[in-house]
Parts: sequence; structure tokens; C-alpha cells
Amino acid sequence: MSAPSEPRAGGPEELVVALAKAGRTKIRYPAELVRDDGVRLTVRAPWAAPGVRDFGFVRFEPGDVFTEHYWRDRWFAVKEVRTGDGGLKGWYCDITRPAVLADGVLAVEDLDLDLWVSADGATVLRLDEDEFEASGLAERDQAAAGAAASALDELERLARSEGLAPLLL
Repeated sequence: MSAPSEPRAGGPEELVVALAKAGRTKIRYPAELVRDDGVRLTVRAPWAAPGVRDFGFVRFEPGDVFTEHYWRDRWFAVKEVRTGDGGLKGWYCDITRPAVLADGVLAVEDLDLDLWVSADGATVLRLDEDEFEASGLAERDQAAAGAAASALDELERLARSEGLAPLLL
């Protein structure tokens, strides 16, 4: 675990987010470290994929800004998604193994399960449960599969009760 840090006086600290899935790098992108308290890391980055990704319930597109919260002791990441002019689209939550920061790289392993929460909190969608089932994680690593399922349940419960904002304070 790296030591807690605050952004340097000379400017924001840059790092690379490396998201892996099934043992392979899915995407790497630069991000600005906003906060690291030793347990939770918060980074900010523009939409990193090429072009527009339309999920049907939300569109991620060039100009969108993601404020991403990762934990070293929790099995999820919460990404606040805003338009370029600051309008809140909602929160995209990845179920992941706990994050690791080393040598300027924030490594995160995606475990397929996701949760979407709309800006008004009215829409809460569990996503990719079929991908999770097909991944075979439950057969390979029962403890990790259990932690992933519990993390999704916890996030959904929070989203449907007090919302995700208190988790991110």
C-alpha cells in the first residue's frame, strides 16, 4: 500500500489507471489524483474510450468527466459521471478487487458485475450478471465471487436507501 498523499503544491499528481479483466488489460488511461487518504483513492479523468458508448440508459461521450473512487479495502469502484459542463449523469459502479497503487499505476481488476445509478437516484440497474456467471469466477475463486456478489448487493442497498453520495464524502 502506498502512503496517503494530497495533490502537490506544484500541480496535480498524474497517474495511470490500469483496468484489467480476466487477466488482461482492458484499458489504461491517465488520471489526476484528487485524494488519497490511505484507504480510498479519488482520481479525475475525461472519458477515455474512443467515441461514444451508448448503453441505452446513459451515453458516455467525449467531454464527459469521471470522478472515480477506488478503495484498497472494498470490492468496488464508484465513478461519478458528469457532462463537460458539469451536469451530473449518474454513477457507474464497477465490482472489482481492492485497488492497488504502485509506481504511479492504479491497478484495478474488473469482476464483470456493475451497477448504474441515475443522477436522480430513480433508476438503479444491476448489470452484467450474465457475464459474471459466464466468467467462471465462482468455480475458480469462491471467496472472490462471494465478495463480488456481496459488494454488488451493498451498493444496490445504498443506492436504493440513502444514495451513493454519502459514501463518497
